[in-house]
Amino acid sequence: MARDLDQTVFVAGHRGMVGSAIVRKLQSLGYGRVITATRDELNLLDQKAVQAFFAAQRIDQVYLAAAKVGGIHANNTFPAEFIYENLMIEANIIHSAHQVGVQKLLFLGSSCIYPKHAEQPMREEALLTGVLEPTNEPYAIAKIAGIKLCESYNRQYGCDYRSVMPTNLYGPNDNYHPENSHVIPALLRRFHEATQRGDEEVVIWGSGKPMREFLHVDDMAAASVHVMELDNPGYQANTQPMLSHINVGTGVDCTIRELAEAIAKVTSFAGRLTFDSSKPDGTPRKLMDVSRLNALGWKAGIPLEVGLQNAYAWFVEHQSKARS
Repeated sequence: MARDLDQTVFVAGHRGMVGSAIVRKLQSLGYGRVITATRDELNLLDQKAVQAFFAAQRIDQVYLAAAKVGGIHANNTFPAEFIYENLMIEANIIHSAHQVGVQKLLFLGSSCIYPKHAEQPMREEALLTGVLEPTNEPYAIAKIAGIKLCESYNRQYGCDYRSVMPTNLYGPNDNYHPENSHVIPALLRRFHEATQRGDEEVVIWGSGKPMREFLHVDDMAAASVHVMELDNPGYQANTQPMLSHINVGTGVDCTIRELAEAIAKVTSFAGRLTFDSSKPDGTPRKLMDVSRLNALGWKAGIPLEVGLQNAYAWFVEHQSKARS
């Protein structure tokens, strides 16, 4: 697909970590008509409001990054909200886009769509081959439904709606809440505060042996635009009508111990790292197979330590702003 910088692009979920990165990427490429809507301006759970929004705008492309997200505790506590809200958001946007003739849409999912015991690295073909992780099953089911919504509108109406499934993301606009954040923002904050206090030790949950893959959100945004802009023959040659989603990751993982050591370096923490093996480790390994994405001409470009430095700088800057 030739890049048309005059097209109107709607980014749903522009205030989130991924949506904001996509907006930055599009603007850096010269897209002059990137439109967004805050929650007060557009309630994505309201079908009539979403339909009216699409009818009023002349939208050419949609990046569907809006979602209700949270960690294990939130997913366990509010499973009904997680499945209902995510189903409604994606159904309202995808159907409204189709109704007004939007041909190009990119749906952003999650690596949690794959079975709990999927073979590593996880290939796209693993979808729907086993039982999901119980703690986030409602969220995962909603994301799987989003993939199938896109595929169904493609098959029935000839739309060009695509799906990308990112690995663990981090970077600017991440959630640094002390209790509800994911591992990188949680550790960045913990090590930063330990450094500020002059602590001699940071305790990390688990043995440090589990392996995880991490992708900087700016790489995720670049991959999303790349997949959106692929010409149709190239995209279809590497996907299937009912197995069309594409994994997005680095294809490289590290142990939690290695991650903690890298974060200690980035935050200038000089004390010792202690791993509390009485706490759960979770899944031993979660790695994405990104051979399909590589075949489509894209590879991650931000090394983990560079990405961590960027994320830490953003955290320090915004923490100081919040206090001032």
